[in-house]
Amino acid sequence: MTSTPPTNRAESAVRIVSLYPDLLGTYGDGGNALVLSRRLEWRGIEVEHISVDAGAPVPDSADLYLVGGGEDGPQVQATRELDQSQGLHRAVDKGAVVLAVCAGMQILGHTFPDATGTSRSGLGLLDCETVRVDRPRAVGELLTTNARLTTAHGVVELGQLTGFENHAGRTIPGPTSVSLGAVEVGEGNGDGSEGVVTGTVVGTYLHGPALARNPRLADALLEWIVGPAVMIPLHDPDVDALRTERIAAARDHELAPRRSWRDILRRS
Repeated sequence: MTSTPPTNRAESAVRIVSLYPDLLGTYGDGGNALVLSRRLEWRGIEVEHISVDAGAPVPDSADLYLVGGGEDGPQVQATRELDQSQGLHRAVDKGAVVLAVCAGMQILGHTFPDATGTSRSGLGLLDCETVRVDRPRAVGELLTTNARLTTAHGVVELGQLTGFENHAGRTIPGPTSVSLGAVEVGEGNGDGSEGVVTGTVVGTYLHGPALARNPRLADALLEWIVGPAVMIPLHDPDVDALRTERIAAARDHELAPRRSWRDILRRS
């Protein structure tokens, strides 16, 4: 699959598509679309947001696609429908940016486990595989060290990423992918890293929603599309306060995920 940089769309509305919120909308990830829309509007950039439910055609001409988290059954159904549609594949081939969270990240990889633990084929848009592991479910605050994202316009420093994770899989990045950052608190991918990035497709285990907690990540995704010139700085002390509070909560191990002795040995 080839990927070309998206066209600078600062002159027209940025088109954002939320894919299958009726299937993959369990953990409030729909809020990511609202964050992106507001951060564009505050900069005077027009935005068009479309929600595409299961069974509806997937447009292939949008700029940014959002895929949220969900349960095992809907995860399998979403994979089947997206594979049949191929709309998301065509969009990525044209240079569209994708943010996929948790179950969304898993299904965009090469393989992922279903409810029985059986490995199923994913969509192959992310170079990673997800497997079921013999450990308690990872549930709790997730915090990275300073993260970064390489976009069409260069490397963007994201600072620390903060979010809430709830998953039972371990995601193994492939040779053509990179992670967003290293894990300070929590589980993430399960190998000390968090997130998988392949081309213009970004996957993460961060709920929260992720972009409400991490405005630099939101702006990096938007800058990928509209270019850095129009991304004037925004001052939002409420978001700064939220980030400070959640980073402290993670370091205090609030709702920290339980780990098996195998994981303790692996990290030692």
